[in-house]
Amino acid sequence: MNILRYSAPGRIYISGEHAAVYGKPALVCAIDKRLSVTFTLSKKTVYKDNIFPILEKSVIDFLQSKKVSFEKKEYAYSVESTIPIGRGLGSSAAYCACISAGLLELFTGKEWSKEEVNVCAYQMEKYFHKNSSGVDTSTSVMGGLIYYRKEFEFLKSISSLAIRIPKKIQEHLILIDTEKPIETSEEMIRSVGALFNKESNKTEMIFNKMEKVTKRIVVSFMKEDGAFFRDNIRVSQELLGQIGVVSSKTNKLLFELTDVGVGKMIGSGYILFCCGDSNTCKEIFTKKSILYTSFIPNYRGLVKG
Repeated sequence: MNILRYSAPGRIYISGEHAAVYGKPALVCAIDKRLSVTFTLSKKTVYKDNIFPILEKSVIDFLQSKKVSFEKKEYAYSVESTIPIGRGLGSSAAYCACISAGLLELFTGKEWSKEEVNVCAYQMEKYFHKNSSGVDTSTSVMGGLIYYRKEFEFLKSISSLAIRIPKKIQEHLILIDTEKPIETSEEMIRSVGALFNKESNKTEMIFNKMEKVTKRIVVSFMKEDGAFFRDNIRVSQELLGQIGVVSSKTNKLLFELTDVGVGKMIGSGYILFCCGDSNTCKEIFTKKSILYTSFIPNYRGLVKG
């Protein structure tokens, strides 16, 4: 084994992204934008940044905690990615998934299960996001739709749903790139926290409504009900506006596109848009110089090779 390669997908939050911090469910989906890491045996490991040795140590700590025999081999590595960095699409989670899977196999000589890779990747992800929930790495490793809920820090449920987004809904979905916003995801989370501390009753009511929307979107997938899905995407966006995380730029754009569909903010500077007619949407997006790409879910998750 001289060359070893793993790739993993990014992800978006379809619903519940901010409410999930306060014990409500979130629905997350892996997307067909991928990051890959290739490892090649070498005479000496050359780290390309200060982060990689820390991530490598996470793998070694994981193996030691499992009391697994291993040999730390020397290697070179390279990274390729179609996941935009720092845009809230899960690039760091995909990175952690690939490094975990690659180094676990490189150091032990065996391929590890997705469940075990996910545990290792979750510990690694905490370097990038101190309060990581684990849902990002789970989505990147497992792929598909993930339903997440945290009751307490010690009580979390991350469930891989045995359903797919129906084709009749997916074919109307487009990702709009509104370009990188001024505020980071972490800053938005702190902003929502400040609102919750100031107006806890009002904010809790909004979170309760977000929970209903998340559950209704799952139902819309199960029933293949496009109209029900669109209604709840619209409500989800309205609720995000009520907690103050939607920029005026996003509001203005969605208002301009009211006649052709509905959308909601996801990640940092992206909108999940549901078109009435995809061809009409694409014509208008091109005319208005709106950056967009088709929304394609990924159901494979982490893959080798």
